[in-house]
Amino acid sequence: MAIHYYCRHCGTKIGRIDGGIHAEKMGINLLSNEERQEMISYLPNGDIHIKAICDDCHEALERFPHFHECDYLIQ
Repeated sequence: MAIHYYCRHCGTKIGRIDGGIHAEKMGINLLSNEERQEMISYLPNGDIHIKAICDDCHEALERFPHFHECDYLIQ
């Protein structure tokens, strides 16, 4: 089982954690059901895909707050 992190705004792969990590240790249990459905996908092979935000998109959102209105920063 691996946990894969992708940017929710541009789709860039941010990172990967391999093996034996419990989702609860990652704080996933602290998310609401709505947040979990929006941010986390469970694959049949046991991998988990988590939507987060990369440094570039985070910086763009800080510099241009109106970007929060967009679903994706890279159109």
